[in-house]
Amino acid sequence: MVDLLALCAFNAAYAQAIDSESLEQWPSFFSENCHYRITHVENQREGLAAGIVYADSRAMLEDRIAALREANIYERQRYRHLLGIPKIESADASGAVARTPFMVARIMATGETLLFATGEYHDRFVVAKNGKLLLAERVAVCDSTVTDTLLALPL
Repeated sequence: MVDLLALCAFNAAYAQAIDSESLEQWPSFFSENCHYRITHVENQREGLAAGIVYADSRAMLEDRIAALREANIYERQRYRHLLGIPKIESADASGAVARTPFMVARIMATGETLLFATGEYHDRFVVAKNGKLLLAERVAVCDSTVTDTLLALPL
């Protein structure tokens, strides 16, 4: 059975991959045929599929990271995720559905720290054949409808 501790450990490792700039590891947190989307609360409430970021496979996530590393140029910055405790909506031996609140700070090269995004992850986890917990779906629902141009990076 997927439990709260497993979800907390998963989310901590997920955030660390992003915060430590190990972005090439990020897609490995997802199943092959996953769904990843960043949207805002109004789109989510209205049931609109439109998102700020959308991917429907691990390969698309890998392409996104390759583009960030090779094609896009951003001012040097770091991120720090602060995650709440997941609220498990359902769980069994094959997976879980949970919601986890998040806050992400962006730290610029100057040291200036800004609140980058707040919201809630809407997750559907699966247990792979090797026993590893993976995201089949993560929808990062941001509280604000204002979109930062640097939201190209994963949340």
